[in-house]
Amino acid sequence: MYKIIFPLFIVTLLNAEVYNGVAVVVKDKAITLFEIQHEMEISKLSANRARDILIRQKLEEAEIDDRKIKVSSAEVYDDIKKLAARNNMSISDFYDAVRESNGMNSMELKAKTKQKLLSQKLYQAIAYSSLSEPSDFECEEYYDIHKDTYKHPASFTVIIYDADNENELQTKVDNPMFYSPKIRTNEQLLPYDKISPELASLLERTALNSFTNVIPNGKGGFMSFYIKEIESAKEGGLSSVRTQIVNSIMSEKREQVLSDYFARLKHNADINIIREVN
Repeated sequence: MYKIIFPLFIVTLLNAEVYNGVAVVVKDKAITLFEIQHEMEISKLSANRARDILIRQKLEEAEIDDRKIKVSSAEVYDDIKKLAARNNMSISDFYDAVRESNGMNSMELKAKTKQKLLSQKLYQAIAYSSLSEPSDFECEEYYDIHKDTYKHPASFTVIIYDADNENELQTKVDNPMFYSPKIRTNEQLLPYDKISPELASLLERTALNSFTNVIPNGKGGFMSFYIKEIESAKEGGLSSVRTQIVNSIMSEKREQVLSDYFARLKHNADINIIREVN
């Protein structure tokens, strides 16, 4: 339940220095104007929606503290190691790739990974006991509604351009007529079901007869894929994507349980709106 605190009461009841720049206080956890504005910028959301997202984050943090949920450094490292392996990279190359793609250094990545794992443990504690696997009827109905979602190519024929120097490879991507003996090429057929989800997504987003962005190759160098041919997949029916559908339904059910849980928590929590954000 929100409580609006007017300026007169702020002056008389609160320490002005403590609340300088604070927009919302959630169970003694502050949300600043800067945090709301930053969330608006990165998420492209309205002030109220950005505020609501940050309020939920604070409620999650409070729940994590109350339930004494912990994540060790070993768990964080193991999760990053798995992500690197899925992308066929060493840990060092993965850190470099993350820094190049979104500017996060290794410490920031570890902090973000820890928060993700804490949230996952919290979600498991709240939602998993409330969920049951979808029935055959639910799966059939979901498949009929979302058929287009599960269509994907059968394979990609690509030419892999590989180089030690990122700038030289980028020049090739920008100007296909450019030639350098230091850029290696290798044509391959990549079956959709045999490559990582990240690579599949990258190739799907790239137009035919075009290069992908330059990415680390996992060996200290860089690579780009030229999409030479895309083979369409034959529709395999529900049985071919049943596992994906079960996962999608469970994910939606889990999010609904969590949304309901945090909506109740938000209604009953001590939330003080110090000032509105325009």
